[in-house]
Amino acid sequence: MTASLILIVIMGALFAAGVYAMLERSLTRVLIGFLLLGNAANLFLLVVMGEPGVAPFFGAADSPDEMSDPLPQALTLTAIVITFAVSAFLLALIYRSWQLGQADTVEDDEADLALRERDAEDQDTMGDEITDEDDDATTDFIGTDTAPIVVLHHRDLDAIRDDAPTDSPRNPTSGDDR
Repeated sequence: MTASLILIVIMGALFAAGVYAMLERSLTRVLIGFLLLGNAANLFLLVVMGEPGVAPFFGAADSPDEMSDPLPQALTLTAIVITFAVSAFLLALIYRSWQLGQADTVEDDEADLALRERDAEDQDTMGDEITDEDDDATTDFIGTDTAPIVVLHHRDLDAIRDDAPTDSPRNPTSGDDR
């Protein structure tokens, strides 16, 4: 099977342009990049599909070289549906962002800016909060003498008084038929 060099070059250009567009802060450019990536993936599946214009099960059963692979065709249909669904979601996101802020760019929030301004000393001191005493602990109950779960043996059952209510069978002779 020989693939067309022109389709491969176009596919590579679509992938490159799609990745470049998705790295922008504008949601509209992210949508365009996603659509370019979806089309590049469909073109990739078209390239690996086989002989162009041939039906999936065309040819004699004894010569599988003449047959086209039906799996890429099914994957192409699936990729089209997924691209459509994610594009609709991104369009709704862009529309809502435009309604709220009159812009479709993603801004840094205060927590991101605070993390970016943190210098190397702050990151080194973050590991100092854990003491050696905490590292050796294998339980959450540090410094307690008793464990929350007590294992009882059968010989200890007589010493325990159970105050929990139990369901007792009705006494038919008592006349209590509620």
